[in-house]
Amino acid sequence: MNEPLVARHWLTAVAPKAAPVVSTSTVLILGRIWNANGAEHSTGNAALMVTLAAAAATAGAFASAGHAGDNVIAGTAFATSGALALAGVAGYADGWSLPLLLWAVATAVAYGLAARYWRADRRENLAHERHTTARREEHAHVERVEALRAGAQIQVAREGAAYAEALAAALTARAALPGFDAVQITRAGLPELPSAEGKPL
Repeated sequence: MNEPLVARHWLTAVAPKAAPVVSTSTVLILGRIWNANGAEHSTGNAALMVTLAAAAATAGAFASAGHAGDNVIAGTAFATSGALALAGVAGYADGWSLPLLLWAVATAVAYGLAARYWRADRRENLAHERHTTARREEHAHVERVEALRAGAQIQVAREGAAYAEALAAALTARAALPGFDAVQITRAGLPELPSAEGKPL
């Protein structure tokens, strides 16, 4: 019943919250490195990134279409499309203003989408904790009832044993009295008492 308490490290709680800004910052940095290595104003590189981003967006649209659409695949495809678009702009542009603007927009969108999943995950965790607490309280109640019942049975058994021991001692003491005659007691109209062996005295 006693479950070990596991203390979570602070990085475990912070890492999911930092994932969107880390991912968009990584794409921005890689795009600017690509810019410094010859992608600035390169039409071929821009056309490649536009084609890849459009293909990823199309794949996301097909994945989310219909009743059998897969949200995970669609989300991954759209995120890839956005990352490719951001990397293409960061690689093609000659200044920092447009890449930083797109980085801020992409980060805000990423946090908006992530907050939705964080809320759903929090609701599931709260429901699980409530269910676990209710089950734990129910089991504790059953254990308390069983403990009380076992204690009552033990008390009854002890009282029965003490009564039987006192009765046996009384019968033995009565039979040991001088001048005790069970036949005379019976003739006097008193009820016949059994002996310790179960036979009438």
